[in-house]
Amino acid sequence: MLLFEVLVAVPAVVLIGYLVVREWEGGSPWWLLWAVLVAGVELLPVPAWRGLTISVGFPILVMVAISYPPGIAGLITFLGTSDPREIRREVGVLVAIFNRAQVALSVVAASATFHQLADLTTSPTWRLILGASCAALVDYVVNSGIVTAFMSLKLRVSPLRVIRELRIGRLGEFLVSYLSLGLLGLTLAVFYRDVGIWTLPVFLAPLMLARQMFFRSKALEEAHKELQEREQVLRQLSNTMAQERADERLQIAGYLHDDLAQVLFRLSLQVDIAKKLLDKGDLAELDRQLAKIKDSKQETSDRIRALIRDLHRSPLGARGLAEALESFVDEVGRDAGVAFHLDIADIELPAPIALLLYHVSREGVMNALKHARATDVWITVREEDDHIVLRLRDNGRGFDPAAPGPEGHYGMAMMRERAQVGGGTFHVTSAPGNGTVIEVRFPVALLQHAESLGGAPAGANGQGHGSRGRPGATAREGGGSRDSVPA
Repeated sequence: MLLFEVLVAVPAVVLIGYLVVREWEGGSPWWLLWAVLVAGVELLPVPAWRGLTISVGFPILVMVAISYPPGIAGLITFLGTSDPREIRREVGVLVAIFNRAQVALSVVAASATFHQLADLTTSPTWRLILGASCAALVDYVVNSGIVTAFMSLKLRVSPLRVIRELRIGRLGEFLVSYLSLGLLGLTLAVFYRDVGIWTLPVFLAPLMLARQMFFRSKALEEAHKELQEREQVLRQLSNTMAQERADERLQIAGYLHDDLAQVLFRLSLQVDIAKKLLDKGDLAELDRQLAKIKDSKQETSDRIRALIRDLHRSPLGARGLAEALESFVDEVGRDAGVAFHLDIADIELPAPIALLLYHVSREGVMNALKHARATDVWITVREEDDHIVLRLRDNGRGFDPAAPGPEGHYGMAMMRERAQVGGGTFHVTSAPGNGTVIEVRFPVALLQHAESLGGAPAGANGQGHGSRGRPGATAREGGGSRDSVPA
């Protein structure tokens, strides 16, 4: 990335300097006012994808490209393309020069294109429109090409993914908007040619309208993407819950078959024996057999009541949250070569919340096993500051939570959805090389309300479990514009 920045910034500065020396004719430096105007407009960018910003100064830059030769237009752009992050000292000198250079290069290319096709003072209207349209397209291709290459290197994603994110709205609508702004730049250039420098304040109104247009388009697109992702997450969550329900039904069926069915079969045999004893008139032995039948009947009733009690108490079954998590990490971590550390406090939880905590933990551990090279994973459930807190931590590779996740992977989104369904909050802290911490919080007041509505507690089965290592991996999923790249 550093090499790429240097390979763009240094040639751009040299080229602009050479062109300025060749084109400079002296005279009044009124063009400096355009640099000031561009700088003011650049301080009002539209935030875009992954730190990129969309500048509404594009019509001004097209006007500059049309009104001035390439070198002067590039110098105006280089001086005027400011970045609010420069003022806040959030970017270094090289990044600031690179940002200015890549925008200036696109304006130089646009200016050269226009002046090859048309002349602002002598060409007919159709030729001016053709030149301005081609200049706008060349500007977009150069600018987007540089930004795409940089972001692809930085995020390690395909260039096509970056190109899709750079545009706002559908491709046809985006190109129409971009070309329209280019024609607006032509209109401003003609207006400036006929009226003079006093037209400068008039240019601000259409720029503010363009800014609002981009804001609205971006908001609509983000809402559409969010709805699509939410639909995918809910579909996967529904499928997962259906599978979980099927697993619970199999567990109940196994209990009925292995325990209850055998007792009932024994009871049936005892009834047959009692009938034969009655036919033979062996009353003494019949009396003893009836006692056995009574005991079997009582055992059957006890087991049925125990099953009903366990099912009513917790969707996790008789084990509770702590033992369910222990059993899960024992099973999945048997051959993983990772140590699991469980610290589950003895807290009485409503059955739905306990089940949500279990499923979030399971999803987090499975993500860890699939995506990382950790040696330790910690699972903690505690009561902190009027909240029940589930904390999943690992010492794996980590990831950038703001970076785009792998296509088709919704593990994080499903965990967040589960937490929000239960009225909780979901937070991820991670960085490349620094492991990952996932934290889910449920307010205690919410749990008390759930219990008052009839939700029986599903706690840790009266057992507190301290931390202990379990041989068992981890990390999580990913764990018309004027674009400038982030630091």
